[in-house]
Amino acid sequence: MSFQTKRVSTSSRSMRSSSGMSSQSYSGYGREAAISTPITSVTANKSLLTPLNLTIDPNIQVVRTQEKEQIKTLNNRFASFIDKVRFLEQQNKMLETKWSLLQDQTTTRSNIDAMFEAYIANLRRQLDNLGNEKHKLESELTNMQGLVEDFKNK
Repeated sequence: MSFQTKRVSTSSRSMRSSSGMSSQSYSGYGREAAISTPITSVTANKSLLTPLNLTIDPNIQVVRTQEKEQIKTLNNRFASFIDKVRFLEQQNKMLETKWSLLQDQTTTRSNIDAMFEAYIANLRRQLDNLGNEKHKLESELTNMQGLVEDFKNK
C-alpha cells in the first residue's frame, strides 16, 4: 500500500518546509495539518453488472387495463351525478321563485277579497235604497191611481 499526502488549503500562501514540500497551509483563521489517507482497492460484484431479465406478467397488464376502464366508468358516473345535482339545484331555485310568487299572489288575493267584500256591501246598500225607493214609488202610484179614480168619478 502506498500513502499519499493530501494538502488542504483555502489560501494561496503556504509555508514550505526545508525539503521544499508543503507541510502545512494557512487557511482563513487558523492552520490545518496535512491529511494522509491510504488508498484502498475497490471490488465490484460481476453478477450485479449483468442486466436483469424482467418479463412483464400479462395478467398485470390486463388488470391495469380493467382498472383504467373502471376508473373511466366511475368518472363518467361521477360527471353525470354532478350534472344531475346542478340540474336539481336549478330546479330548486326555480321552485323557490315560484313559491315566493305564489305567496305574493295569496297576499294580493286577500286584498282583492277585501275589495270585493266592500263592493258587495256597497251593492247591498244600493239594493236596500232601491227597495225603499220602490216601496215609496209604489205607495205614490197607489195614491195617484186613487186620485185618478176620484177624478174620473167626479
